[in-house]
Amino acid sequence: MKLDIYQVDAFSDQPFGGNPAAVCPLTEWLPDQQLQAIAAENNLSETAFFVSRGDVYELRWFTPQVEVDLCGHATLATAWVLIHALAAAPDMLRFATRSGELRVSRNGDELVMDFPAKTPQPCAAPAGMLEALGIENAEVFATDDYIVQVDDEALVAALAPDFSRLAGLPKRGIAVTAKSSRVDFISRWFGPNVGINEDPVTGSAHTSLAPFWAERLGKHRLSAEQGGTRRGQLTCEVKGDRVFISGKATLYLQGTIYL
Repeated sequence: MKLDIYQVDAFSDQPFGGNPAAVCPLTEWLPDQQLQAIAAENNLSETAFFVSRGDVYELRWFTPQVEVDLCGHATLATAWVLIHALAAAPDMLRFATRSGELRVSRNGDELVMDFPAKTPQPCAAPAGMLEALGIENAEVFATDDYIVQVDDEALVAALAPDFSRLAGLPKRGIAVTAKSSRVDFISRWFGPNVGINEDPVTGSAHTSLAPFWAERLGKHRLSAEQGGTRRGQLTCEVKGDRVFISGKATLYLQGTIYL
C-alpha cells in the first residue's frame, strides 16, 4: 500500500519556521494502531489524517504517542494541502473532529481557523510544576492546559524546563505566557504528557490564550508569537464563544509512505 504524505510548516511563510506537521490523505480509515505507528515513525509533534466524506472531511490528529482531541497547526497544514496540493477545495473547509466541526477559510495568503473558545480559570499550581519550569512566582490558570502567566517576556524566552518533572501532571500541557513589547503576547508550550517536550506553535493552546489575553488587554484582535528557538506567528480574534486563529503555511516536503 502507498500513501501520500506532505510535511507543512504551519504558522510560517517560509520553510524551517513555525511548526511542522505531517498530513496524510486517506480514502478510508486505517486501523488505529497503524495510524499511531505512522505518527511515531514521522516523529513530528502531530500527524494529521483525513478522509473525504462529501463536503466534509473527517480529520484526526496523532502525536508520536497518542491521538489528541484538537490540534491547530496540523489543521492549518491539512487545509493548506487541500487548497494548494490537491483538487480544488471550497472556500470554506469543514472538518468533522473529536472536538466537533471545525472550519477553515481563506483570507488572502492566510488561512483562518474557526475554533471553540475556552475560558481559563484560576487554579493552584500543582506541586513541583513551577519549580520544574524554573519559575519562582506566577499566576496559574487552567483549561485543558495549565496557563502560567509571568510578567517578564525575557523569562519566557529563557525557560529551560525539567521535562521529566513536568510529565504526569493532570493536564494535556503547560503554556507559559507574557505580555510582549513586539506583539500582544508571547508563549511557549510544553507537553511531555503527550510525547512533545516543546511544541513550537500550538494553535489549540490559543483557544485558551486568546480569550485570556483579550480580557486582560481589552481588545478582541490580538497578535501572538509562540516558540523558543523555533517560532511562529498567529493572529487571534475572539468573537463570543469562538476564536478565529489566522496564519500562513508553507510546504517543506512531499513523498510516499510504503506500507
